[in-house]
Amino acid sequence: MTMMTGAEIVIRCLQEEKVEYVFGYPGGAVLHIYDALFKQDQIKHILVRHEQAAVHAADGLARSSYKVGVALVTSGPGATNAVTGIATAYMDSVPLVVISGQVPNAYIGQDAFQECDTVGITRPCVKHNFLVNDVHQLAVTIKKAFYIANSGRPGPVVVDIPKDVTAAKCKFEYPETIQMRSYNPVIKGHLGQIKKAVHMLLEAKRPMIYTGGGVILSNGADQLTRLTRRLGFPITNTLMGLGAYPGTDRQFLGMPGMHGTVEANLAMQHCDVLLAIGARFDDRVIGNPENFSSLPRKIIHVDIDPSSISKRVKVDVPIVGNVPDVLDEMLRLLEAGNASPDSGVLAAWWQEIEEWRAKQCMKYRMKKSIIMPQYVMERLYEVTGGKAIVTSDVGQHQMWAAQYYKFDEPRRWLNSGGLGTMGVGLPYAMGAALQHPEMAIACVTGEGSIQMCIQELSTAKQFRLPIKIINLNNRYLGMVRQWQEMFYGSRYAESYMDSLPDFVKLAEAYGHVGMRIDKPEDVEPALRKAFIDHKDDLVFMDFITDQKANVFPMVAAGKGLADMILTEDL
Repeated sequence: MTMMTGAEIVIRCLQEEKVEYVFGYPGGAVLHIYDALFKQDQIKHILVRHEQAAVHAADGLARSSYKVGVALVTSGPGATNAVTGIATAYMDSVPLVVISGQVPNAYIGQDAFQECDTVGITRPCVKHNFLVNDVHQLAVTIKKAFYIANSGRPGPVVVDIPKDVTAAKCKFEYPETIQMRSYNPVIKGHLGQIKKAVHMLLEAKRPMIYTGGGVILSNGADQLTRLTRRLGFPITNTLMGLGAYPGTDRQFLGMPGMHGTVEANLAMQHCDVLLAIGARFDDRVIGNPENFSSLPRKIIHVDIDPSSISKRVKVDVPIVGNVPDVLDEMLRLLEAGNASPDSGVLAAWWQEIEEWRAKQCMKYRMKKSIIMPQYVMERLYEVTGGKAIVTSDVGQHQMWAAQYYKFDEPRRWLNSGGLGTMGVGLPYAMGAALQHPEMAIACVTGEGSIQMCIQELSTAKQFRLPIKIINLNNRYLGMVRQWQEMFYGSRYAESYMDSLPDFVKLAEAYGHVGMRIDKPEDVEPALRKAFIDHKDDLVFMDFITDQKANVFPMVAAGKGLADMILTEDL
C-alpha cells in the first residue's frame, strides 16, 4: 500500500472500476483531481462545454452499454448545473457516479466562494449521495458509489469531495467487494409467486405482456424474447423499453400509452391477464388509472424495486426480483412441465388483435411540397437498416422516432422518458459515439431542443465524433403547439420559435457539415450523403418540416387507453 493524495485515490478508484471515459469541466474545487487525471493516460477525459452536458453524456454512455457513466464537476455552479442531468438519470434508473468538488471542510457552511449544499440539493434526485470528510474514507466510499449505482434498481450516486480531502494523503487500499448492511437488493424472485404466475399465464384467454426499461437495464432482453415466443403472446414495449423485444416481430404490437398504437392500447385495456415486467404503470402508459382498472384483469408484476409494485395499479401476483433471474425461472418451469397455452383460445385473441392492427393507426398524409416528419423517420430507418443508435431530445420528434424507427435490439434507443429533458439528444449521442465508434449514431431533435445544449457541437468537434443530427424543424415548440391547438383553443402562447439561427451556418461555424433540406424528394439522398459520403463527419441536417403535423394516435391527459384520437378523427 502506497501513500497517495485524495485526488490520486479518486483516479486510482476509477481505474480499478475500469472506467474509460470521464465527462467533466474543471474548476477550483477539483483542480487536484484534474492534476492527477493529467498525470495518467488510462482514463480519457472528455471536456464538455457545460456541466449538464457532462452528466447527460455519461448517461448516454451508460444507456448504450452495460457500464456506469462517470461525470466530474466542480463545486457551486458546477454542481448545480449538473442537477438536471442527475435528475434525468434518476427518473430513468440509469447508473451514474457523479463526482463533485466541494470547498474545504473548514469553509463548509461559511458561504465560501462557489459553495453550495450539493448533498442537500441532490438528495431528492439521487439513489444515494455522500459527503467525504476524511481522505481515509474516500476509496471505500467510491466503491460503495459504484456498487449502489449499478445494483438493484440502478441510479445516479453523487460523491461530494472537499478540496482539502483531495490534497490530504493516506495509504491506498481499494476493496474488491463491498457489503452494506442497510442495502441488500433482492435478486431471486419468490418461487411460489413465480409458479402462481406461470399457472395464471397458461390459463389466460386474452394474455398480454407489457415491458419497460427495467428489462433493458437488467439485460433481460434475451430471456424476454425467449419467453414471449415460447408463449406466443402479444407484447408491447414502453418508450423506455423499445428494443427489449424485436420491433419488427409479428408478436410486437408497438408502443403503448399516450402515443401508442391502437392494437397495443386495446390489448392492454381488454386483456384478462397482464404480465408487467420492469415497467411502472406510469401516467403516460396507462392513462387514467381508474379507467384502466375498470375492466377486470389479473396482473402479474415483476420488478426489482418493491416500491414500484402496486404503486399506481393494484397487482395480483407481485414478484420482486431481477428480471433475467425471474424470467429464467419462468422458462424453466414451462419447459420442465412441457406446458403451453391453449392454442385455440390464443388464436381467437390474436384474431381480435389483428382486427385492431388493420386500422393502420400510424398512417399519415403525405404532402407533395412539404416534408412530413414521419417520412424522415421512415427514411432514416431505411438508410441505416435499422442498425443505428438513435438518440432523441423531447417533443414531437421523440414520439415520431419511437413510432417509426423499429428497434430490434436493446440499448439502441436513448431518450429521456421520465423527466422529459430537452437538450439530452446531442450529449447522449456523444456518450454513445465514444462507447460505440463503429456504429452509426443518429440524434433526432427539434429546433427548440437542440439549442438547449448546442454548445456541445464544440465538444463533438474536439473529439471528432461523427454524429448525424436530424433536426425536424417546424419552427414551433411542436408538442407544446399540439397541446395548445387541441386543448387551448389554438392560442399558441410562446410556442413559436422566432429568430431561429441558420443551423447550416452554425454547424459550419463549429467546423461541421451542414445541410438544409426542404423538399420531400431530397430527404433520402441527404440522409444517404450524410451516413455514407460523410461517414466520418458530424453532419447537421436541418429538415424544414410541416408546421401543422401532429403526433397521432393520442390519448388525452386524464383519458383511458381506449379513448384514442386518430388521424381520421380530425
